[in-house]
Amino acid sequence: MTEALTSTIESETGRLAQIDDPVERFRAARDFREVMAAGDRIAREMERAAVGELKEGRPWRAVGELLGISGSRAEQIAKGR
Repeated sequence: MTEALTSTIESETGRLAQIDDPVERFRAARDFREVMAAGDRIAREMERAAVGELKEGRPWRAVGELLGISGSRAEQIAKGR
């Protein structure tokens, strides 16, 4: 998934860079950023939900260990920070 996504982002940014008209390029870049931001919001919510699921019956330290992060970072993610 990461390679395909990276390839798609690189392809789209390359396409945007080739738009000659600066106004059109600006608008296309803004639209691209809005789509990326929406995807980021959705992914963060998925992370938050997954951390919440892992928390059930576990201390934050254990949740962090499962995810390869600190327990305090796991708690921050769960709280949307």
